[in-house]
Amino acid sequence: MHIRPLLQSQTLSVIDYRCTMGPDDKPFLEQHTQHSLSYVRSGSFSYNTRGRNHELVAGSVMVGHAGDEYTCSHEHHVCGDECLSIQLSPSLADDMGLRKNALRIACMPPTSELMVYGELAQAAGRGDSDIGVDEAAILFVNRFIETTSGQPQKATPATARDRRRAVESALWIDAHADSTVDLESTAKTADVSPFHFLRLFSNVLGVTPHQYLVRARLRRAAKLLADDTRPITSVAFDAGFGDLSNFVRTFHRAAGVSPRRFRDAARGDRKIFQERLKAAAIG
Repeated sequence: MHIRPLLQSQTLSVIDYRCTMGPDDKPFLEQHTQHSLSYVRSGSFSYNTRGRNHELVAGSVMVGHAGDEYTCSHEHHVCGDECLSIQLSPSLADDMGLRKNALRIACMPPTSELMVYGELAQAAGRGDSDIGVDEAAILFVNRFIETTSGQPQKATPATARDRRRAVESALWIDAHADSTVDLESTAKTADVSPFHFLRLFSNVLGVTPHQYLVRARLRRAAKLLADDTRPITSVAFDAGFGDLSNFVRTFHRAAGVSPRRFRDAARGDRKIFQERLKAAAIG
């Protein structure tokens, strides 16, 4: 079993599991330590819990109730499986309205409603989206709640207090964009839970907190590229990006050109943006 934590906090963890067990490996008894929703990315396995056996394939969701024992086996598939596991504390599950009876259904079959959010969480984990891993995980859990309850969550009108909290949080993110910022730490500045803060911020400002953070870092990077001579790597770290490859990928996705070509254009190389305009006209 290969385990790679993508996010770990007091209330929420997101872990990438890659199991290499096959038909010849003997299953062993395990126990869910937290409530969990595990999106099956590939492969298949049998999940036995509460006296029943369930077959999970790509797109299925293994549902774990804290304290329940279970076994997994791979008699139908020789290559193991890969899962993205979202693990919630009881307080976060209660705050989001995740009912205990929903946590005891053991699994969800592949459904379009959950698969698209599972793939969004995967993209966030790879760094291919400006949605944060924590935000994508909460969106997945929220969609699970909607799917199992049959009742979509309704947006509530923002109050004056909500608007003030959202704006103050945006200012805080701007001031700390070059530091480690996550949903939980930002929610604390607004004195609300991460789940409610995500809804509040998105409702008032039209973007998630992590989207705003990425764009604040991009603003800072663009300014440094245009006005400064420091190396591209220094620009990436000074703007708050954790590594150079993530910065180059994110900047190119936003600007349509690499950071280096953006700097060249800012210094007078007009043909770079002329090429972009020409390509847009042809398209």
